[in-house]
Amino acid sequence: MTEYLDYLIQNPCLTLAAVFALTLLLLAKTQTKLSYLWLLNAIFVVPLALETELFSLQILMGIELFLGIFIVSGIRKILFTKPLFGLMRKALPPIGETERIALEAGDVWWDAELFQGNPNWSELSSLKAMELTEEEQSFVDNEVKALCSMVNSYELSQQNDLPKEVWQYIADNGFWAINIAKKYGGKGFSHYAHAIIVGKVSSVAGVLGVSVMVPNSLGPGELLQKYGTDAQKDQYLPRLSAGKEIPCFALTSTVAGSDAGSLVDSGVVCYGEFEGKEVLGMRLNWEKRYITLAPVATVIGLAFKAFDPDNLLAKDHPLSGQSDLGITCALIPRNTVGVSIGTRHKPIGEPFQNGPIFGKDVFVPMDWLIGGDQMIGHGWRMLMECLSVGRGISLPVSGAAGTQAMLLTTSAYTQIREQFGLPIANLEGIQEKLATLATNAYRATANINLSTWALDAGYRPSIISAIVKYRNTSLMQQSAIDAMDVHGGRAVMQGPRNYVANVYASAPVAITV
Repeated sequence: MTEYLDYLIQNPCLTLAAVFALTLLLLAKTQTKLSYLWLLNAIFVVPLALETELFSLQILMGIELFLGIFIVSGIRKILFTKPLFGLMRKALPPIGETERIALEAGDVWWDAELFQGNPNWSELSSLKAMELTEEEQSFVDNEVKALCSMVNSYELSQQNDLPKEVWQYIADNGFWAINIAKKYGGKGFSHYAHAIIVGKVSSVAGVLGVSVMVPNSLGPGELLQKYGTDAQKDQYLPRLSAGKEIPCFALTSTVAGSDAGSLVDSGVVCYGEFEGKEVLGMRLNWEKRYITLAPVATVIGLAFKAFDPDNLLAKDHPLSGQSDLGITCALIPRNTVGVSIGTRHKPIGEPFQNGPIFGKDVFVPMDWLIGGDQMIGHGWRMLMECLSVGRGISLPVSGAAGTQAMLLTTSAYTQIREQFGLPIANLEGIQEKLATLATNAYRATANINLSTWALDAGYRPSIISAIVKYRNTSLMQQSAIDAMDVHGGRAVMQGPRNYVANVYASAPVAITV
């Protein structure tokens, strides 16, 4: 034993390495925090190093201080994090009201643990796999399958629209009422079923997917169910469920795109004539563009900034006495005087209905504001919370559908296409692309499962939804590029047998929205 100790003293570097290795082993076995590792290092390694005169006290203190700054949270916050955040706070502009609302909207779920750097993986892995109900499965096996069989992606790209019989089938069979409660004539399906339905129709043709998904995400139906008055729900939800109304929602203005909170479309509180009577309402003026389903819509959801310069709101109204009331939402029939639909836009890749909407001195009664006059100024929060469905399901699902379609078609093509006397699936360069396609399809599907699980559990996961939307649409674009590379000349020549071109061309649309 004495000889062993003498050997360690004569070899200080080996001794330090042994002590440090044992400390690391203890950390790994006991899952001890890094701050404890730093403390153990200070207690054992530093004195030993001083005793053997391997390092000077100044060097050791410098090393300990450096490690302490980044390992011990208390020291790190005082010497590093707090000064850094102070510099960043001075460099960044202050958070505006609309930005604050966007940040606070929705719910915090498992993503909080992830961003704190301490994710509970057992909680995530314990989530049960979702299943369709018997009614939902029947709808997928019958109505959805029938709808998919009615369209051909290439023919739609040549016709620039869905056939009339397809529009009618969508309306008659409740495709615009997937999430509307059954008491209003809707399907009342789960968010998981919503994702499956949109994914299947999107995989056949993007224009079909968009035409189904928009009324079920950021549409009046979602807003009415959550914020509408009983009278508004009774008036519109049964008609939306029966396909008697085609909805759209006008948010993007000519000067406010990604910064939607800076829109200049306005509504001024005033008195006006409605159905032969003078009532309190708002006079609206707006210029909207890039509004999906606008050319065919019969009812328009509208976001605008409300003002009350003459203080006409009732004295007991929460915003009484204020001039700038904030962003507000209204529901307006298309045939209202002053409303006009402009020339249709034509999105690249997929010819879904999209266009501008204009309003000039449009008077609407307070009853047409979603939620009534008590919801004046709450429009931005309403939109941010309801965007969880659009971001968490519609766009991510369309991205996953495109990614899965590229994997399915490309992997099949590589089995029948031969070069150099063998299927190209046997070539290493092609195998690398196939591996990437399979990985991306798995990732996109997993993203959808996570976001829909959260939605069906009652959460409004705004952060997860935003991440999933961004990742899945990007994965679709990359998958289309990989599929294009594998198919070569077949993918760059337009025609009814080119199943890659539309996904490749339309991917930027999903990313941009």
